[in-house]
Amino acid sequence: MNSDNFSIKSYVTRNGRSTKAQRYAFNSLSGKYCVPFADSPLDFYAVFNNYNPVTIEIGFGMGSATAKIAAVNPQKNYIGVEVFRAGIGRLLWEIEKQNLSNVRIIEYDAVSVFEKMLPDNSLGAVHIFFPDPWPKARHHKRRLLKRPFTDTLASKLMTGGYVYMVSDCDDYCNFALSELSATIALRNSYEKFAPPQSWRPVTKFEKKALSHSSSIKELLFTPASGFQCAPR
Repeated sequence: MNSDNFSIKSYVTRNGRSTKAQRYAFNSLSGKYCVPFADSPLDFYAVFNNYNPVTIEIGFGMGSATAKIAAVNPQKNYIGVEVFRAGIGRLLWEIEKQNLSNVRIIEYDAVSVFEKMLPDNSLGAVHIFFPDPWPKARHHKRRLLKRPFTDTLASKLMTGGYVYMVSDCDDYCNFALSELSATIALRNSYEKFAPPQSWRPVTKFEKKALSHSSSIKELLFTPASGFQCAPR
């Protein structure tokens, strides 16, 4: 797929402050748990030393949900893709603290990672929790969950895999529902929005959104020709 289609990024680089602990974790642990971006397919066995199914999380924020999900699912591997150093440092600290051997991080643009590093039919799941909604109409072109990127997501799923998106922005949820529904290689596991998935931890961001009366919507799509698996 032509990367020119994705020249408009779905994020902006922010110089947010990292704590001393986050900077220390990044500097001391990134060599152990971060996978460098490469212009070639990633060998999951070389990364994890096992053939367990792999979940990719796009934009894990501070990584609290990532760590919690990985901790209760040691039989699965997780790769978080993020560009913000503070969140990477925080997740690295959690990985080391909890001795999570099934979590790795790629510090790079997610679109490029999917295009270049992930083999087709290789992922058990894609998690996208509270992506930037880009609420202004003139910024909708920056939204991550739109075609043709949704076609790329579909091409990376193995049989029984799924794409799971959660957001507190109604407009973005409806937009993503339309784009995912129009992706021929995907099918909606529900008539419209998915019911709350009990296995997903509630983050501080989500609690804050709920305190402001925001509604949380979830989408769960699987390969059109595959079977539905139990997500996690």
